[in-house]
Amino acid sequence: MGLPMENRTITGIPGLLAGHTTDLENRTGCTAILCPQGFTPGVALPGFAPGSRETDLLRPESSVDAVHGILFAGGSAFGLAAADGVIRFLRERGIGFAMPHAVIPLVPGAVIYDLDMNRKAGSLPDAAMGYAAAVAASDAPLAEGAVGAGTGARCGRLFSMGNGPDYTEKSGLGSALLEWKGIQVAALVVVNALGNIHDPVSGAFLAGGRDATGRPFGRDAMLTAVAGENLPQSNTVLTLVATNAPLDKVQATRLARMAGTGLARSIVPAHLAYDGDIVFALASKQPLPVGVGNWTDSLLGTLGAEAVALAAARSSHTCISRHKAPSKKLLFGSS
Repeated sequence: MGLPMENRTITGIPGLLAGHTTDLENRTGCTAILCPQGFTPGVALPGFAPGSRETDLLRPESSVDAVHGILFAGGSAFGLAAADGVIRFLRERGIGFAMPHAVIPLVPGAVIYDLDMNRKAGSLPDAAMGYAAAVAASDAPLAEGAVGAGTGARCGRLFSMGNGPDYTEKSGLGSALLEWKGIQVAALVVVNALGNIHDPVSGAFLAGGRDATGRPFGRDAMLTAVAGENLPQSNTVLTLVATNAPLDKVQATRLARMAGTGLARSIVPAHLAYDGDIVFALASKQPLPVGVGNWTDSLLGTLGAEAVALAAARSSHTCISRHKAPSKKLLFGSS
């Protein structure tokens, strides 16, 4: 019943497609998540400095009850332009709200700050890159690691030391899907964080700030960095949680808020003063298959938080460390 479990990524949710555009030369990119049939949206803002577009449409009091895609990108505020390409792709295929003079796709989006990783100034995600990501979108298992919106992401940015030594590590994009009695909840997370990434099961360090010998910085070093006056201000974790359960906008908003708590299980510290963290939610409008178990908002939130924690941890799993660290084995599943 339900999902072929070999696809444990966001595209395992029926009706969702996703694709990347990756610019390895300039260390940036974007990821388009498409829902051509329309999904019910929600949003939560655990961060204090988000870079986003059309999030007001997702609030419960808004009259909009469906969106047709989500766009995650690098490039800071400039990267929001990539959503224009996703909109053009959908419009060309007649996907969106039918208005008297046009079909209008709704594609909210959010960005990370990866400008410090760009090798060539001005090479940023744009409408052409967003269009290419939409063209690449499919229901195949989504590639993870330093791809798409996660291409220029790093973790342990607490230890970038301003203009001094850079002790950060590469992170990227991860995804995970959980299922309970046919109820599916999946997450996609782009980790560009001040904090380090930890295994949510064991608490083991996976990636982040390491000293010149490759040894992870300890708690005292983390607190010293947090207490400093030159705390980096270019950090964001982008999250999407999706479910096959048919929710209304209030329930989808609750799902976003509850699922977002999973970030703090894998990213330490999380949600600091200048972080732009944002959590989107998408819920199917299709009825569940016959025989699926009962669900509640609390069940979906519990599964969502777990999926978000796993996806955040997986964001580092396929990235190459800047240092020669011991090999890492996640405790929650295969790569």
